Amino acid sequence: MAIEVNNESGDQLDERAILDIARYTLARMRIHPLSELSVIAVDAAAMERLHLQWMDLPGPTDVMSFPMDELRPPMKDDEEPVQGLLGDVVLCPEVAREQGQAAPTRHSMDAELQLLTVHGVLHLLGYDHEEPTERAEMFGLQQAIVDGWRAERGLSGPSPAPTLT
Repeated sequence: MAIEVNNESGDQLDERAILDIARYTLARMRIHPLSELSVIAVDAAAMERLHLQWMDLPGPTDVMSFPMDELRPPMKDDEEPVQGLLGDVVLCPEVAREQGQAAPTRHSMDAELQLLTVHGVLHLLGYDHEEPTERAEMFGLQQAIVDGWRAERGLSGPSPAPTLT
């Protein structure tokens, strides 16, 4: 996978973990190994501008996704994945820090950013959470991916639960 992680936020991030969980997510979703993804961390002011420009909503948000080729995971085991440009996932560490501290599992900013990376990639792959059935499917898949990634790395403690609304 061609995955680029750029930290423009000014915060210290575990960029390796963001890269690893993005790669794990794409592999688990059977996305073509030559597909491209960009993950960018920005400060709250930059995220607020993006949130207002693209969603017409005030204030910064935790994650935004900007799809390019609208790739979808193969639906059948014998179906070949298509190569393409997935798009951009934009993360806001400041919001992630606040969400991690407020979550029932009280987890780190980095753990929240890992969860948000999976969430953003799933949005790029066409998943959404507007309707209750969509929300259950997306958040269940998201949790399974985070749990699988953490288990492969021998990470202990509870996985961060979705704090997204």
